[in-house]
Amino acid sequence: MRIGIAIEETWAFFREIEQELSKYHQITQFHPTDTRFPIFYERLNARQLHRDWSSFLRSNQVVFFEWASGLLETASHFPKTCGMITRLHRYEMYHWAQKINWDAVDRVILVSQAKRNEFARKFPDQAEKTLVISEAVSLDRFQSKIKDFSGQLGTLCHLSPRKRVYELILAFYELNRLQDGFHLHIGGTNHSSYPEYFGILQTLVEKLGLQESVTFYGNVEDPPNWYRNIDLFISNSFSEGLQVSPLEAVASGCYTISHNWDGADEFFSPRELFFSERQLVEIILSYADLSQPEKTAHIERLQDIVRRNHDLDKIKVQIREAVEQVGAGYEPRSRRGA
Repeated sequence: MRIGIAIEETWAFFREIEQELSKYHQITQFHPTDTRFPIFYERLNARQLHRDWSSFLRSNQVVFFEWASGLLETASHFPKTCGMITRLHRYEMYHWAQKINWDAVDRVILVSQAKRNEFARKFPDQAEKTLVISEAVSLDRFQSKIKDFSGQLGTLCHLSPRKRVYELILAFYELNRLQDGFHLHIGGTNHSSYPEYFGILQTLVEKLGLQESVTFYGNVEDPPNWYRNIDLFISNSFSEGLQVSPLEAVASGCYTISHNWDGADEFFSPRELFFSERQLVEIILSYADLSQPEKTAHIERLQDIVRRNHDLDKIKVQIREAVEQVGAGYEPRSRRGA
């Protein structure tokens, strides 16, 4: 089967899936031609882009769009010549979904049941096309190493208001007022849409006198090793598809808790979920008071969920099978005379 791949955002969640597809099928990536003519530049490029898309869609039996965003919007308005399947993570729901011609899309993969429900509310006529295949973590790359608890708390994310790192620092301040011995590790770079956010976080840490208790890491190039310094990982976002970093943290041997964003309960039990900063502090203190065997049992319970539901070796097969099912409904290129 000839399968096209179209991605303009990050490939971070797709490398292993592409490798899985390429074991069984012929894979091509969409790369538009840039004419670079100095005169009528935009018009000529637009014509060339139209030709590129038309050729790409005709030459593949099915095209997989890793993000339901700009490339899918463009392709969905072309005459139907092949199967189309996309994975919608989160942000596309609010920035691109209304622009896409969903009638042209054969299958929509959502990363959580909560996001599937939200998509169905927005596009009820398309609900039957949806499929939930969760986010995943490589258990080969992120290997468990449970260590004795020493009060090392951490979060890893793009630094933006949605991730609520500012509020996490405030909660950490209240935690330290009740009991000392904790340290907060913050990994991640500034989100391009909020260039001021990192500076605001640093100023807050200084005003609260937490310089010795909070460490900023910037871009974390080796997450598996970074997680090994953490005992308890915190997701404090107010909106996620299904955040990958908590899965990585659990796989690495960290206990993990989360703000109760819509869909968080698909992974976390009530004992790991909080709404308020007070509840967050109470969970941390309660966990710190457990014996080490009790702590280990909580981590292993979460790790069992990761192994059963979020193992990349299983998820990539599910995605390949979904792509194959869509492609099976369309004739191969040679039979279409393309």
